[in-house]
Amino acid sequence: MYYVLLVIFGALGATSRYILSLIIDAGQFPGATLMINLLGCFLLAFVTRFLSQLPYLSARLVSAIGTGFVGSFTTFSTFSLESAELLQNGEYVYASGYILASLFGGLLACIIGYQVSNWLIIRRKGRGKIVR
Repeated sequence: MYYVLLVIFGALGATSRYILSLIIDAGQFPGATLMINLLGCFLLAFVTRFLSQLPYLSARLVSAIGTGFVGSFTTFSTFSLESAELLQNGEYVYASGYILASLFGGLLACIIGYQVSNWLIIRRKGRGKIVR
């Protein structure tokens, strides 16, 4: 059953990524990949922290969401390819901005996702909900 969930969430993540990449157009700058990867960093931190605290979700389901959906939603290979293309085309300012925004933005997005999770967990405890 885990593999079925992994495939389902993987298909949903890849489809979501494709749709967002069609909506976001930043011209020469690979803004779609940047935004998708930053959102993915937030989501992965949120999923692994918050969803794992919900007693009615199994660890395998949370893993399938994180690995399947977020794993297929984000992509390091596209980031690497786009960075290399910017560098090869002499777009050093865009390449530097993209690489730095991806690195530091990704870390910041993870921190924010983790903090939002903590805030929601505390709110659930305050309402008398049981948190593992």
